[in-house]
Amino acid sequence: MAVPGISFFGFLGALYPAYLRGEACLAAHQSAEAAAEFRKILNHRGLVLADPVGAMTRLGLGRALALSGEPGKARDAYQDFLTLWKNADPEVPVLRQAKAEYARL
Repeated sequence: MAVPGISFFGFLGALYPAYLRGEACLAAHQSAEAAAEFRKILNHRGLVLADPVGAMTRLGLGRALALSGEPGKARDAYQDFLTLWKNADPEVPVLRQAKAEYARL
């Protein structure tokens, strides 16, 4: 899973390489590959702990599923993300963007 050296201390960044691969696949419009990378992270939640990648993965998965034409599954992933961020500052740009994307589904 390409665990970086920093993950030795508290697993911070342990699954960051998989997250970056997912983001790269999204940018290349490879939705199936992106979803597979994001699911790797969700399948290994114990390595994520409080790493922000854990929450952002749900958003990435939602985007990948929306791109692949699966709006129902995409809505579920977006809802997971929005539930995690329900108490966040509503002015955070990524949260505002996620809400707008969710509304378009």
